[in-house]
Amino acid sequence: MKKNFKFNVFQNDKNIDLTMFQYGWEACAPMHSFGPAKRNHYLFHYIFSGKGYLSSNDSSGETKLYKLEKGQGFLICPGQVNTYYADEKDPWEYSWVEFDGVKAVEFLNMVGIGYDKPVYRMKSSEFYDSIRDELMYIVDNPMGSPINQIGHLYLFFDCLIRGSAYKNVISHVRMKDYYIKEAISFIEQNYSSSITVEDIADFCNLNRNYLGRIFKENMNQTLQHFLMYYRMSRASELLKYSDMTINEIGKMCGYQNQLHFSRAFKTIFEVSPNKWRDENKNGDS
Repeated sequence: MKKNFKFNVFQNDKNIDLTMFQYGWEACAPMHSFGPAKRNHYLFHYIFSGKGYLSSNDSSGETKLYKLEKGQGFLICPGQVNTYYADEKDPWEYSWVEFDGVKAVEFLNMVGIGYDKPVYRMKSSEFYDSIRDELMYIVDNPMGSPINQIGHLYLFFDCLIRGSAYKNVISHVRMKDYYIKEAISFIEQNYSSSITVEDIADFCNLNRNYLGRIFKENMNQTLQHFLMYYRMSRASELLKYSDMTINEIGKMCGYQNQLHFSRAFKTIFEVSPNKWRDENKNGDS
């Protein structure tokens, strides 16, 4: 009997710019469905053949129904309620990847899809093969090195961006982009110090409220949340790969107070640093 389903979990979580959680492929049975459900990370499906439907809520709370077919894709964002199901007469075959990271929103903006624009459309069918091939390379090579797999995830996004019918053309000379990159660079170099949003704004020579607004508009998250997320991602690496105490790790990530660090960590990972370490310390292959 021909196998109609593939599923794998990514075995490395050290990449904070862009990482995967799981990926797979399926030739669905008629009316095969999933949901209603929410995801903790971004999930993108790309349709190889057949048809199907996506029911998804937007930022206003309205639920919309999309009819999809070969060459299209659909994005599910974290916290978004959705249901999707295969056509009764011509069920779809698709592949998917679940991903996240500090670069995820930037890349999705370049593709031109997001919470309120979940459907991906190609500007030309000539991009179909390259998008499919990059995604299936990941699916068919679960034993590849993490660097190899993440490399192909970047190539997959490159194909999506080049092939998108409505990609956002981002000017590299726009001052807003420059300021956001400067803010992120400052965080990357100084996250271990007790920096604040005010410090970041001062470094960029901008009003705090203005920087916060353009950051939220472009990154789909507040500057404060990004700073916390970046610090906690670094903290998770130290918890997993070092024997430093919780207090020492907190100080390494800019928190002089262990209680404040533990609260921030739980905000991002939904468990305490100690529990996260117990569950992940020996989980790397």
